[in-house]
Amino acid sequence: MADNTIHGRRNAIINGGFTCSQRNGSALTATANNAYCLDRWKIYLNGSCAISTQQLFSSDANVTALNTASGETFNNILSIDCTTASSLGSTDMLGVIQIIEGYTSVPLAGQTCTLSFWVKSNITGQYYVALKLGSGRSYITGYTITSANTWEKKTITFVNDTASNLNTHGSIANSGGLQVYFGLRLGTSSQQTNTLNAWQNGNFYGKSDQVTWGTNTSDTFYMGGIQLEKNSQATPFEHLTYGEELELCQRYYQRTNVGYYAGNASGTTKIGVGIPLSKSMRSSPSSISGVSVHRSGNQTVSATFDGILLSTNNSIMYVRFNGFSSMTDETPQTVYLSSHMLLDSEM
Repeated sequence: MADNTIHGRRNAIINGGFTCSQRNGSALTATANNAYCLDRWKIYLNGSCAISTQQLFSSDANVTALNTASGETFNNILSIDCTTASSLGSTDMLGVIQIIEGYTSVPLAGQTCTLSFWVKSNITGQYYVALKLGSGRSYITGYTITSANTWEKKTITFVNDTASNLNTHGSIANSGGLQVYFGLRLGTSSQQTNTLNAWQNGNFYGKSDQVTWGTNTSDTFYMGGIQLEKNSQATPFEHLTYGEELELCQRYYQRTNVGYYAGNASGTTKIGVGIPLSKSMRSSPSSISGVSVHRSGNQTVSATFDGILLSTNNSIMYVRFNGFSSMTDETPQTVYLSSHMLLDSEM
């Protein structure tokens, strides 16, 4: 397909260029199991190996090297560093995953798709990508890093699983659909399979010959330019503006603005407030953190949440704060949020 015939957003991966990092910015951050590093990218980690992750910018030599190798201009990459080394244990696992929402997964179902990405590591050898629908369906495919500390582009073309299986094992709505997992180490035999390049029942992440990254604290792993598209071949990476990418990410994670919000007293200890969101969220936030609340009259509390609801179009969050005192029911109140509320609606 000629590049000039491609129209619209074609990359099903959000933040595949690693431009958005709302949680940690560009700080080198110790990253635990099930923690998000850069937006939309989560770490799976089990065992004694420990890692730190970081968003690197174009001033970093690794990004400069990617731009030289690719002939493109990337501004960011994902860096994974080993901070505690260990040999491979029988239950070890390490990888980075993006869970694509069901709505986005539906157009890919049953279609020929191509996953392309740039990768660099000091550990050469056999690696695996796991494409998954929940824990019930898996497609395992391999790639090889042939040269140490050298950017290499990998392209994987596959036929996606059916819409019926997506509905049964994943989601065709706003829950988790297709999962894309890049493995770095895998010691759990029950999650290994010898069946490659075919969809199968089961919860698999790789094969037994997966390299064991993380046996030395000098081990590094870098990724950039990840793209998944409905196509039989890889097309050039789809560079979005920072604002466009951020809006896509804010469906799953965002920070509220610091400032004053109008509300009403609910009883003598609670205040209900409507807070406009930067972007409509996937669903009501499963967790909210980072809150310090002041009420009219300069009453400061470490408020708890008595209720959280989203408006019909998910663009306004209704929160009822609990922990105030001496209020009259149904009277107007003003609250001041002196810190950002961190809203998490990831899958």
